[in-house]
Amino acid sequence: MVPLLVALLFLCLGAEAVDRSNFKTCEQSSFCKRQRELKPGQSPYRALLDTLELSDSRITLQLINDNNKVRLLLELYRLHGNMTRVKINELKPLKPRYEVPDVLITDPPTEPMTLVAQDENGLVLSLGVDEQRVIVSARPFRLDIVEGPTVLLSLNSRGLLTFEHLRLLLLLCLHRGYYGSHFDEQAVKEEEDKPGMWEETFKTHSDSKPNGPSSISLDFSFPGVDHVYGIPEHADTLKLRNTDGGDPYRLYNLDVFQYELHNLMALYGAVPVIISHNTERTMGIFWLNAAETWVDISSSTAGKTVFGKMMDFVQGSSEVPQTDVRWISESGIIDVFVLLGPTPNDVFAQYASLTGTQAFPSLSTLGYHQCRWNYNDKEDVKTVDEGFDKHDIPCDFIWLDIEHTDGKRYFTWDPHKFAQPKEMLQGLMDKKRKMVAIVDPHIKVDSGYNINNEIRSKSFYVKTKDGADYEGWCWPGNSGYPDFTNPEMRAWWASKFAYDQYEGSMENLFIWNDMNEPSVFNGPEVTMHKDALHGSWEHRDVHNIYGLYVQKATSEGLIQRSGGVERPFVLTRAFFAGSQRYGAVWTGDNAAEWGHLKISIPMCLSLGLVGISFCGADVGGFFKHPSTELLVRWYQAGAYQPFFRAHAHLDTPRREPWLFGPDNTALIREAVRQRYALLPFWYQLFYNAYRTGQPVMRALWVEYPKEPATFVIEDEYLLGKDLLVHPVTDEGAKGVTAYLPGKGEIWYDVHTFQKHKGAQNLYIPVTMSSIPVFQRGGSIISRKNRVRRSSTCMENDPYTLYVALSPQVNSLHVILESTVVSADLISYITAPLVAKTCQKHCFTTSKEFTNSLADRCTSEKDQYASNFSLR
Repeated sequence: MVPLLVALLFLCLGAEAVDRSNFKTCEQSSFCKRQRELKPGQSPYRALLDTLELSDSRITLQLINDNNKVRLLLELYRLHGNMTRVKINELKPLKPRYEVPDVLITDPPTEPMTLVAQDENGLVLSLGVDEQRVIVSARPFRLDIVEGPTVLLSLNSRGLLTFEHLRLLLLLCLHRGYYGSHFDEQAVKEEEDKPGMWEETFKTHSDSKPNGPSSISLDFSFPGVDHVYGIPEHADTLKLRNTDGGDPYRLYNLDVFQYELHNLMALYGAVPVIISHNTERTMGIFWLNAAETWVDISSSTAGKTVFGKMMDFVQGSSEVPQTDVRWISESGIIDVFVLLGPTPNDVFAQYASLTGTQAFPSLSTLGYHQCRWNYNDKEDVKTVDEGFDKHDIPCDFIWLDIEHTDGKRYFTWDPHKFAQPKEMLQGLMDKKRKMVAIVDPHIKVDSGYNINNEIRSKSFYVKTKDGADYEGWCWPGNSGYPDFTNPEMRAWWASKFAYDQYEGSMENLFIWNDMNEPSVFNGPEVTMHKDALHGSWEHRDVHNIYGLYVQKATSEGLIQRSGGVERPFVLTRAFFAGSQRYGAVWTGDNAAEWGHLKISIPMCLSLGLVGISFCGADVGGFFKHPSTELLVRWYQAGAYQPFFRAHAHLDTPRREPWLFGPDNTALIREAVRQRYALLPFWYQLFYNAYRTGQPVMRALWVEYPKEPATFVIEDEYLLGKDLLVHPVTDEGAKGVTAYLPGKGEIWYDVHTFQKHKGAQNLYIPVTMSSIPVFQRGGSIISRKNRVRRSSTCMENDPYTLYVALSPQVNSLHVILESTVVSADLISYITAPLVAKTCQKHCFTTSKEFTNSLADRCTSEKDQYASNFSLR
């Protein structure tokens, strides 16, 4: 009963607003506080140039901390594809430090570097690309990457490199001579006695540190840059803010009920990637570390630093913009990839070559998903399913939350409410619909539950620091937490999705992994104790990768159950770099407020920039009850975001889309139908993301990188490069102002076919039926205008091509030849976005499409095609 009361207490508190006192600030995180107390320009590290070793694949160089004489090993790699990798570790650590596995899809291929020059002050290495060089300065250690006369990026230019070495208690260190013969004993003692060095307390929780502090830090400087993006997940602006005078951005996967907006607090996922951009170049930094991480960002003029003075000398400028980024992680090593671009698409390709691309989803998963906590029973599911047909609203998936299980025992069904799950699933299959059921990574501690018994017998649970199975409270009450970092555990978990293991499951049942930060209701910051053990590693080392491993094991289970042919669908709340390979994410426990609708755009845009394209927000808001206006506007926005799911808290009134009167039902129906008409376009975008790493939902600057007006826009976005969407996100709006990018471009309103010039702000009057969407001139977008109850029902229906011509492309023949389409799928072509509308099909079969327009069309159609020039 106690665990249930605790869970309900969390639920009630969360329904009002996040309790910020449950989560640390930088001041309350001892390693963040220590690191932030360091002053720039006082680096104790110098490079020992006589230790340089150069091979075909890397260089190594030792660094020494002149304060404590601890040596570090620097490894530098030139990677294929215009990337540089920098690793820094203790030369002789007390024990191995954690290096993140399983995120990189392969060992990145290296290319040789050559030594260009060396003297007592430093050395110069050639990267072999466009006069790129690496300049290593010895005292203090600094590393600059330059291209010709231009400094692209600098490491440790502010002198904030810090590496807290693993250690024993001071007296034992002295006894073993760990510090060597040259050190300041009083200074070392003062350091050892700082709060949080060996144990840390937050509220009632204690975190032991048997090897003392282990945090790392490194600063990076971007000259000429004042726009940086990335490091999701935060409910904040697309462009990252200056953190001077406040807390840094925090990356630490946490279960945050009804999060606050415009706050740098950590949320459910963490992708340690920052992208810098100006009109000349786009670059990225990938900080491969799974521990709690804080990111400081400050802007200045480069002329204020030593680094900037070099820029002044070379470029003759004293006011060069500069952005400084400092990464601070609690443990692990420094392992950083510098993605040198130079274009946005180059950066996406570089990052994808390291961590993989977005998994290519099945078409049905791009349709509409209906969810709430919880549909009551099998009859409730049937009623909801029939409601979509009755009201002529397409739907592909109905979801079941935790109440569908037998007492929160995952892989089971409630024996009374869902006694015949296969019958329910078959009913959906007959309608060509599917289901998603939740399977969370906390396991009810119950001797009568076979999943718990198997995990315990195989010793697959995470352990306490004393070696017992770690237990905490979550939805089932007292719960164990499987160690998903263990590949044997993941293989076992995957096997549980086999049809003969997951009783009642069928091929149209897919999976939702929630609470996988992991969420521990009675743990510190509602998560796991950092001194819990995953094999030989502490939880502090692996925390941010735990959720990725849960989704990975689940995804592999769905693939295995099908004999390797299935493209699975797995939704996750917690994520890390590389999570894009395993499915979709959503933005968590949002609220039915206009601000949450607005913030869903920059949140998903940020995820897209770091490889995770399959993103969406709970339509209508998870907490609270939306007004009918807000609900309609959210459906209209959600229809044009990659993952389209409505979801609601169990305490909210029912909100299926037909419950708000016939007028609002019609508006929602139209929004959903617009989504389904565009499914071929969505599918093509996801295939492109799978092949290239380019985001599906894109910030405008990605396609218009030399147009500063696009750099901070976050209330509109591009789908691919051809559709521009500006959702209505303000209550009572009578109009919106959209920026149409691209000087010389033409944009067509997809509803009215009205033509507008690019590089302008356009005021658009709106009514409740308005969804401002524009198609770029010079593009073809495929649609299926015959919308049915689900995507599967539409498989054999004809395609319609919407052709939007530009001044540069004045014939249909040219634009078809320049557009990649699948001939086998095209039934006919219409072109409503030009001056005249084609009244007859230019092609009647796919075979005809494969031949030239002039050879295969009748003379009447030839004559019409020749008139397809833009008026």
